[in-house]
Amino acid sequence: MNYWEIVAEAYNTSLTFTLLAIVFLMVYIGNKGRKKNPYGSLSTFVCAGLLLFVAYYNSIFGLFDYPFNGFMIWWIVFLLILFGGFGWQVKKKLNKMDNKDFAKPNEKLSRMERYLKKMNEQNPYRDQIPIKMEIVRKSFHLTGLLFIFGYFSIFFMPPIAELANLGINVLIQSTESVYNFFWGDLTNYPYPIGSFEAIVDITLFGLIGALIFMIISDLIRVLWEPKYSMFNFLTRSVLRNQEKNALGPHIYLIVGAIFSYILYVLGVVNILAFTAGLMIACFSDALAALVGRILGNKKVICMGGQEKTVEGFIAGVASAYLFGLFIVGPLYALVGAFIFFLFDYFPMRIADNILNPIFITLGIQITQIIIGFPLGLF
Repeated sequence: MNYWEIVAEAYNTSLTFTLLAIVFLMVYIGNKGRKKNPYGSLSTFVCAGLLLFVAYYNSIFGLFDYPFNGFMIWWIVFLLILFGGFGWQVKKKLNKMDNKDFAKPNEKLSRMERYLKKMNEQNPYRDQIPIKMEIVRKSFHLTGLLFIFGYFSIFFMPPIAELANLGINVLIQSTESVYNFFWGDLTNYPYPIGSFEAIVDITLFGLIGALIFMIISDLIRVLWEPKYSMFNFLTRSVLRNQEKNALGPHIYLIVGAIFSYILYVLGVVNILAFTAGLMIACFSDALAALVGRILGNKKVICMGGQEKTVEGFIAGVASAYLFGLFIVGPLYALVGAFIFFLFDYFPMRIADNILNPIFITLGIQITQIIIGFPLGLF
């Protein structure tokens, strides 16, 4: 082993241990909320199990080739400094504020002080959240577009992953000496311009990077308090009681998506089956919730006693079929819409944000294997 091979192995091992550390914290959080929040606790445990699989996969095969595993470690360090630094600033500000400061009118307070005053006066966890905040929360389902634009060509625009690979190639060629110092010889860079493997791997890099961005802030929210979370400060988010001592729904969704994408990388599922599963999980769920909140009048009691609306069901199932129709064709769209309906009408003790991207993908793929018809609209 030469020096740069040792560096590559060190980065990969560091990434594995970072993922395992996150898994450990997830298990701790799930165990902490087991009695008062069984739904969130079990969902967090399942999320930990899926991420454990990702860590194992990285230890055996590697999620990324060098130097991308190194890029990811640097990204993690940057986020730890950023989010940890914000939490420290909040702690520092709280130590300086007293009851007189909290009693001041808002116009005499800084943005940070107004935020801390609000967090001090209100419980951030509720059974029902305002519709405006529901829209903000569901906007995080747009993470699905990260995959669409990263992996596929849209009209005349090539995949963002391909453009990223092109930009990296140009950058390292023009700054060869800098690259040599930090990452070794240019031959260490694994992807030539136009490489399809680059699209596959850089898309996965984007999904993992988005997960790390979300989960560090969410771990701070759960392990410390919501007021220490920079994510909470920027979005002014209101949280559901199901998220107390549990991870947020956006974490469930992206972990489920990453697990399913790795199944594609391993050759277990077709990329179109994964795409349909992800789009239905991201957007049909969001549409069902928003239409139900905004336009829903006719109530329906789901199995298990959860109350939803007929309008929300129609919006969710219809959009699930339409997404499936344009991605995998009419027959497999029925499979995707049916699985979505099952998880929506028969609520599990596990968040559907985890289950939908996995089981819709697998359901479509298994049906395709049984029937033998190709996936696609035509």
